[in-house]
Amino acid sequence: MPDFVAGPVTVRVPASSANLGPGFDALALALGLHDVVTAEVLATSGDPAITVTGEGADGVPLDSSHLVHSSMATGLEALGTPVPAVRLTCENAIPHGRGLGSSAAAIVAGLELARRLVPDGPRRMPDEVLLGLAARIEGHPDNVAAALLGGLTIAYATEQGSRAVRLDVAEPLSCVACVPPDPVATYVARGLLPPEVPHADAAHAAGRAALLVAALTGLPEVLMDATEDRLHQDYRAPAMPASIELVGAFRSAGVAAVVSGGGPTVLALAATESLELPPGVVPSAWRALPLSVAPSGVTVL
Repeated sequence: MPDFVAGPVTVRVPASSANLGPGFDALALALGLHDVVTAEVLATSGDPAITVTGEGADGVPLDSSHLVHSSMATGLEALGTPVPAVRLTCENAIPHGRGLGSSAAAIVAGLELARRLVPDGPRRMPDEVLLGLAARIEGHPDNVAAALLGGLTIAYATEQGSRAVRLDVAEPLSCVACVPPDPVATYVARGLLPPEVPHADAAHAAGRAALLVAALTGLPEVLMDATEDRLHQDYRAPAMPASIELVGAFRSAGVAAVVSGGGPTVLALAATESLELPPGVVPSAWRALPLSVAPSGVTVL
């Protein structure tokens, strides 16, 4: 049997909100809502034993196609290690299919488990390699960057693969995630985006994304302007009309708000110790989750 570390390994990985308005496929915030996943090697080979509790427990596979397990397998293969039989325990707090980075968290958790189960794994798979693998599995690097690094991340692609820069968010910053009862699949949200956008809208997005980095790292007075989007949110309205309506209601009331990732969650932001939402605006069936920015990404417990 190949060498693995003795005993179980447990990791904690944060939720994330990508795009943040104009920063499409580039900007993301790690949020203080975490999945906790434990893996323990049982035998040289065999089927995994997977237990899932919490968010999404009734809707995920319990075999090797489970996203944490398949991502762990990808990481082990990258390390040149056969995939053993493992006991995998997932305690999920991140809502699934709501634009809060649940798939990114699962991918990063699986890859982190892979490198922690193998002696000398962290040296052989540094963060930049893990990020590249995660972005390849996810299809885009923004959420996985935040799940890996924490804080505010700026992800980008090079000829050598995906890269990311992590920045500290200026305090105070309050976030409230308004989570609707029904999900929207990421592929549906992406499928509504046009292949081309007007040059003026592209220029607007570039300027506002740069302004948003400034707002989140030290100029909170421009947060409202900085979160204005013309690049993707309105195109996605047919799949999430209530979300787009809520974004508009918040912004009309003076609260900076965006669609979180591919939606349908709406993220409200304020440079205050706590954010009070306008009364009667959030639909009664939705959950309003006050969240902090998570300064750390995936962590071994």
